Order: sequence, then C-alpha cells, then structure tokens
Amino acid sequence: MNINMFLTTTGATTPSFFETYGTIIFLVLMLGVMYLTVVIPQRKEEKARNELRNSLEVGDGVVTIGGIVGRVVSIKDDTVLIETGSDRVKIRMSKNAIGEVEKLNLSDNKEKESDK
Repeated sequence: MNINMFLTTTGATTPSFFETYGTIIFLVLMLGVMYLTVVIPQRKEEKARNELRNSLEVGDGVVTIGGIVGRVVSIKDDTVLIETGSDRVKIRMSKNAIGEVEKLNLSDNKEKESDK
C-alpha cells in the first residue's frame, strides 16, 4: 500500500478566483448577452406592432398575418371588420391578426384634386 496517498502535501496552493467562480461568471455573462440580443429587440418590435394596431383607422389598408388583404370598415374594442376584394366580402377578426397597415392618406388625395 502506498503511504504517500494519505499524506498531505505541504506545497499545496489555493485555487485561483477564476478556477473557483469562472463557470458562474461565464454563465452570468452569457445570460446578459442573450438578454441584450434577444429580449430587448423583441420587446421593441412588439411595442411597435401594438402601436400600429392601436393606430388603425377606418379606411386603412391592412394585410393580416394569414395574408388576407383588405380595407378597415369598422373597429371595435379588440376586433376589426375588414372588407376584401371587389365582391365586398366582410371579415371580422382580432386586432392581433393584423400584420401590416397601409395608412389612408387623405391629404395627398385632396392636393391631387386641387391641382386638377
């Protein structure tokens, strides 16, 4: 049996700070980077989408997340009635289903009519 296994070494050094806490510091830094690159931009995009949906007006052109194109006919609390195509089919859907909005620009139409 080897007796050296049971003897303590006199020249033992204490582990360095990074050896002790390095993994924890690395994980905290990685979580910070993930937060900065994923969460913050996603929140900004969600805020912009909500502002867009809340600024809907009657007559605006919309494209839904399902690809339906139409014009806003009426707006209620959380629902929008849109009219699609020349056959004037009306569809009621949630405001959350609106993907893009094309604002109705009445000032350009008035300027074009006054120029004629």
